[in-house]
Formats: sequence, C-alpha cells, structure tokens
Amino acid sequence: MSCLGNIIWFFCGGIWQGLLWSLAGVLWCITIIGIPIGRQCFKFASLAFFPFGKEICYGGGSISLAANILWLILSGIPLASGAVCNGVLLCCTIIGIPFGLQCFKIAKLALMPFGATVTSSVI
Repeated sequence: MSCLGNIIWFFCGGIWQGLLWSLAGVLWCITIIGIPIGRQCFKFASLAFFPFGKEICYGGGSISLAANILWLILSGIPLASGAVCNGVLLCCTIIGIPFGLQCFKIAKLALMPFGATVTSSVI
C-alpha cells in the first residue's frame, strides 16, 4: 500500500513539497554556515517526495534546539504553512484524508526538523 500511496502522492502534491524543501536546502547551502541546515533540508526533501511507509522520531539536544529556533524564524514557518494549507485542502474529501495526514506530518517536521530522524515503518 505504501508504494501505491507514494506514487499517487508524488504526482498529486508531493513533487511541490519536495521541491520546496530542496529550494530551502539550496538557499541554505549558499552560505558556508548554512550547509548543515541545507543538508538536513535535502534529507527531508526525500521524505516530502515519498512519505508513506516512513515515520519521524523526534529527539535532540541543545544544539538541535538552537538550530530549530533559527530554522523556525527563517524557513520553518513558510514550509509548515504551505503543508498545512495543502493538508486542509486534501482533507476536504474522503479520498484525500490519508494524503492530508501526510501533509500534517511534513508540516510538523517543517517546524522542528533538527533532532528528528526518519525511519521506515515495518508492516
């Protein structure tokens, strides 16, 4: 089921969210200081392209907290608001609810990505 969900997701909205994460990664990598943040964006762009069958585990320490605060101010709010708007629109139909839930998962990640790890869920 996750393979079919990922294929439908990619063509019906995942491509845009993945490209936005990639754009954020490129913009962060322009500066030398932002390269670690840009690498994190590229890691989560793959999740935005294909989110089904993956789970996010949150954790981290003080360095993650500082990076999350900087991220939230500069990039997190636009990415999260776009994912929430997309999720609300998708949840208006019964068929779109699973895709809307994936948008909300990505929106939560967009607010606090540092200290988070992506794992494959075993069914």
